Amino acid sequence: MPDPIDFRRRFAGRRVLITGGLGFIGSNLTRALLGFGAKVTIIDSLEPAYGGNRRNLAGVAGRVKIHIADVRDWPRLPGLVRNQEFLFNLAGQTSHMDSMTDPQTDLDINCRAQLAILEACRQHNPKVRIVFASTRQIYGRPDYLPVDEKHPLRPVDVNGINKLAGESFHLLYARVHGIQATALRLTNTIGPRMRIKDARQTFVGIWIRRLLEGRPFEVWGGGQLRDFTYVDDAVEAFLLAAVRPEAAGMVFNLGGPRPVTLSQLAGLLVKANGGGEFAVREFPADRQKIDIGDYYADDRLIGRRLGWKPRTDLPTALRRTLEYYRTEWRHYV
Repeated sequence: MPDPIDFRRRFAGRRVLITGGLGFIGSNLTRALLGFGAKVTIIDSLEPAYGGNRRNLAGVAGRVKIHIADVRDWPRLPGLVRNQEFLFNLAGQTSHMDSMTDPQTDLDINCRAQLAILEACRQHNPKVRIVFASTRQIYGRPDYLPVDEKHPLRPVDVNGINKLAGESFHLLYARVHGIQATALRLTNTIGPRMRIKDARQTFVGIWIRRLLEGRPFEVWGGGQLRDFTYVDDAVEAFLLAAVRPEAAGMVFNLGGPRPVTLSQLAGLLVKANGGGEFAVREFPADRQKIDIGDYYADDRLIGRRLGWKPRTDLPTALRRTLEYYRTEWRHYV
C-alpha cells in the first residue's frame, strides 16, 4: 500500500483547471481543492440540461475563477489551459437516453470536445497533469463480476461509445505525446450537489426528489446489482490520481462498498429518510435495450497502485445526501 498523501502540501498554491466545475463531482472537487489552498479555475457551460448549478459553490464562489464557457467552443480552450498545472476533465453529457435521441450533441461534447481539449494541452501546455472522468458504461453488459480493467469494452449506447472515444484519446495522447493523463472509470456516484430534478445524471436523483416530495418512486426491474461511490470518496480518487506519478497513462475502476440490488437500495433510501414508498415496475422497453444488467467493479488495482478505497458505507452516503437536500431543496428542483 502506498504511503499516505499530504494533499495540502501537494496542492497549496497550485493552479488547477476543472471542466464541468459547477457540476456534481466538479463542485465537490473544487471545494476540496480550495481547502488545500489550490488556485482553482472552472469552466462550465451551465446548460440547463446538464449538472451545472451555481448553488454548488455557495460560500466559496468568490475564491474561484469561473468561466461560463462551453468545451465545444474550441478557440477559447488554449487560453484556458495555458499555465495550468492540473486539469480535472469532468465536462460531459451523462444522459444515456439523451445520447440515443440526440447523438450528435453527445458526440460533440464527449468526443470532439475531448480531442480539442487534449490538442490545446499538447500545443499550449504539454506538461499539465490530466485526470479524465470516464465511466463504467463503456464495459457494456458484463461477462463476469466484479468487472476489472481487463474486461472487454462493448458499450450499449451512444453515450458509452463516445465516452470510450474520449477516454481513448486521453490514453493515446499519453502514449504518443507524453501528456500525463489518467482515466477513472466511475460507477454510480451519489452525494450532495448531484442533479435531482430528473434522471439525466443518475436515477437516484429522481428517487430522492420524489421521496422528499412525499411521493412514491418507481424502481425498474429491481433485481439488478449495482455499486455506489460516495462523492467524497470519488474526489479522493481524483486527487490521488493527479499527484501519484505512477497513475499517468493508467486506467482505474472506482467502486463502492458491497453491491446491492436496486430494490435493496430503494429500501435503504426509504429507511434513511424515515419513511416513504416505492413500487417495483417492469423495465420500460426503450431503456431495457440499453440497460447493462448487473454491474459492480473490481477496484483492487487503484487500491494497490494509489492506495484508494471507498470509505463511506451506503447507508451513511444516503443519509448525508438526504440531509443536504432537506435544507437545499429549493435550489435544485
